[in-house]
Amino acid sequence: MSNINWEKEIQPLLKKYKTTAHPLSYNNLYELLVKVVLSAQDSDKNINKIAPELFAAFPDMKALSKATEETLIPFISKVRNFGNKAKWLVGIAQQIKDNKNIPLTMEGLTALSGIGRKSANVIRREAGEKPEGIIIDLHVVRVAPRLGITKNEKPEKIEKDLMAVLPQKDWDAGMAISFLGREICRPTNPDCANCPMNKVCEYFKMNLK
Repeated sequence: MSNINWEKEIQPLLKKYKTTAHPLSYNNLYELLVKVVLSAQDSDKNINKIAPELFAAFPDMKALSKATEETLIPFISKVRNFGNKAKWLVGIAQQIKDNKNIPLTMEGLTALSGIGRKSANVIRREAGEKPEGIIIDLHVVRVAPRLGITKNEKPEKIEKDLMAVLPQKDWDAGMAISFLGREICRPTNPDCANCPMNKVCEYFKMNLK
């Protein structure tokens, strides 16, 4: 880890993406939870595309709890790993039964099938809960080591590193780094000249030489 004051240096990034809406569009907590489960290893764009028909058929947790894997699969067959996701969603709905029973604690969410720390962090963030962790998606896994804020490549270790150098009030940095990875710090040809983090970014410094 470097001697950079990440709390100070992350502020322009947090400011830039403070009002950016999450790429998964949703109308309520139920839709968010379902979409977060479906979006694992798939694109938010694809999930947004298939969602209207899905939610027309299963508008709430009560309706979904009456579904079977067989009745759900036709609506999510274009989603990656749809077989497991159908099983997870039916299981979640039968367990929760009603929208009002959706848990918002880290423990309650990660106890549900198909929801790990990253998904739980997303759901809690969008529900306006105080963060218990930092969102580490595939963009953050790529961008955080580039910045030099971590040397690790495993999500759980990256999350611990970020939590160690940033105060809890700045734990939305995970989502901000994710947006940066989608828009500017792309896998190839990153737009370093227009990056708000280029002043402290290791990748930028290395490529200046």
